Amino acid sequence: TPESPGILLYTSGTTGRPKGALLDHGNLLAQGRGVVEAWRWTKEDRLVLALPLFHVHGLAIALHGSLIAGGCAVLVPFSPENVVRELAAGGTMFFGVPAMYQRLCDYLDHHPADLRHVRLFVAGSAPLPATLFARCESILGQPVLERYGITEGGIVVSNPYDGPRQPGRVGYPLPGVDVRLGDQDEVQLKGGQVFKGYWHNAAATADAFADGWFRTGDIGEIGADGTLAIRGRIKELIISGGYNVYPREVEMVLEQHPAVAEVAVAGLPSERWGEEVTAFVVARTPVEQQELIAYARERLSTYKCPRAVRFIEAIPRNAMGKIDRSKLR
Repeated sequence: TPESPGILLYTSGTTGRPKGALLDHGNLLAQGRGVVEAWRWTKEDRLVLALPLFHVHGLAIALHGSLIAGGCAVLVPFSPENVVRELAAGGTMFFGVPAMYQRLCDYLDHHPADLRHVRLFVAGSAPLPATLFARCESILGQPVLERYGITEGGIVVSNPYDGPRQPGRVGYPLPGVDVRLGDQDEVQLKGGQVFKGYWHNAAATADAFADGWFRTGDIGEIGADGTLAIRGRIKELIISGGYNVYPREVEMVLEQHPAVAEVAVAGLPSERWGEEVTAFVVARTPVEQQELIAYARERLSTYKCPRAVRFIEAIPRNAMGKIDRSKLR
């Protein structure tokens, strides 16, 4: 039946201990049908699937979507060579995380390929920097479609298949999904895609719902055009000198600096400020800390700007490309 348990998926655990999200068959069907409709998925499609199948993106969306649409999914271990080979052989769709698109663009810079026949490139599971969005559009020949999803509900919001795809914004609710902003601008959801509770964890389940709405823990902003943007996680919010600072807002500014390859922002303990806004930067070319701080101050309110910059070799991420800020602290 639709209410029968279908799959147990664990949350990523980037802001706490992983929890088992129990999705029933009705949830899985609603998730699959939602993306099939939104992305014009048909039996003629051939998805190049290089995502891990232990995650909602690769399993409940990519694989289940292929089955519901009656299309084809070609499973390959991720490497730019594998993906380009399968796309060139007739692939019409590719789903990936931003780190995959970064490597794909690096590869295509040196090994150009004509991928104009590919119908759809989708990105998610972590924010797609605006600079990478522009680079993908130039190299792939089309803008990547960015979407928003959660372990507890699959893909719930997406940029339109037809119409503008805006960098930094994840689009509109999919059919059957209701979205609202609660306290602290928390994104809250209702719909057939959304699960009913965590496995053997009644306390976490009770805390996750407010008047029937699922509390995602993500901070959102809804624009005048109705599109949603994700600004970070409530648990990652930095409170510096009594002011709230969203790490993603600071990251989006620093990502625009030509010397910055990657950046993650976190709050470090400070006797004076409570938390000190700190940027962890992977540099593309040599750059001084003060130059990056000055660059941020020209574009952000002073209290949002990094008070320190630390240069590191790589940003710590989990298997799906999400920043693991606990390792920065």
